[in-house]
Amino acid sequence: MIRNILIDTQFLASVTKECVGEEENDQRVDNFLFKRFRNVPKSHLYQLLRSGQVRINGKRIIASYRLQIGDIIRLPPVKVAQKNASRQITSTPVNFFAFTVLYEDDAVLAIDKPGGMAVHGGSGISSGVIEQLRAQNPTWKFLELVHRLDRETSGVLLLAKKRSALVELHRQIREGLMEKHYLTMIKGKWRNAKQHVKLALDKYVTAAGERRVMVVTGAQKDSKPMQSHTIFTLQKSWQNFSLLDAEIKTGRTHQIRVHLAHLGFPIIGDDKYGDFEVNKQLARSGMQNKLTRMFLHAHTLQIAHPVSGVRMKLQAPLPADLQRFIDRLENVDHSTV
Repeated sequence: MIRNILIDTQFLASVTKECVGEEENDQRVDNFLFKRFRNVPKSHLYQLLRSGQVRINGKRIIASYRLQIGDIIRLPPVKVAQKNASRQITSTPVNFFAFTVLYEDDAVLAIDKPGGMAVHGGSGISSGVIEQLRAQNPTWKFLELVHRLDRETSGVLLLAKKRSALVELHRQIREGLMEKHYLTMIKGKWRNAKQHVKLALDKYVTAAGERRVMVVTGAQKDSKPMQSHTIFTLQKSWQNFSLLDAEIKTGRTHQIRVHLAHLGFPIIGDDKYGDFEVNKQLARSGMQNKLTRMFLHAHTLQIAHPVSGVRMKLQAPLPADLQRFIDRLENVDHSTV
């Protein structure tokens, strides 16, 4: 049954737990809460911290605590003001997404994340991959993301089903022992067979409140840059596009996207750092030429199994929409795009 009701507040879930990844590493916990709950008064979030309702690894923390990779954050139910918004309430069950499982055992789970799906809810997204998997598997006592993928990025996503596995896999990330490769299509003709790109990156917020990343130059004295390293290997090139393998040696936010845009070879379909005119042309083309999302796919991830130590290679095939675009390049002249 669906009915319209007028409400003043919305409760965001029950108690949830999240694992800190590289993106949140060294971020103050109060700033993490401000970004996660944008519509909640800061005074209320500080009250949750003071009262111990927000905890890190089961312990009380102060607002200035800086998050560390592997920390488990306990988030209590949060009430968000809606200002007389008319909403639909339904008693029917949520439709679960059928994820493609690449590997699973008692310690780890690897899935093929579809493009367009966020890895976790928040910032206007009610349910992401982690929420879906927890809801589908209510008997699992532990499930946390080992790493993250951008919403539009598809491919191998690794999760831990034991805290000990999560700690070990984060150690591999910190020590550069996890190998991650992406496939990406860029605008332009890439010349080098293999190219190492090492740049200092810094985060900033646009006037519209969107998080972005930029390359830091020597003139930007006040920034706190993070070193980043990507190895690009040319797979194939056409007149106006090139297919690259990108191996990330560091896991900075938007790293591949920013590196390529800085070099003048933006990823096609990238709505943050891409060539917006080319993106528009590809999105409005006829069905034979259409591409409606960013061409970035996490195709291979190699780890040592966190329990057995055996080296594992997890692979996700290129999604149908991206493969169709390559097939069209093989048969159609895109010199006018």
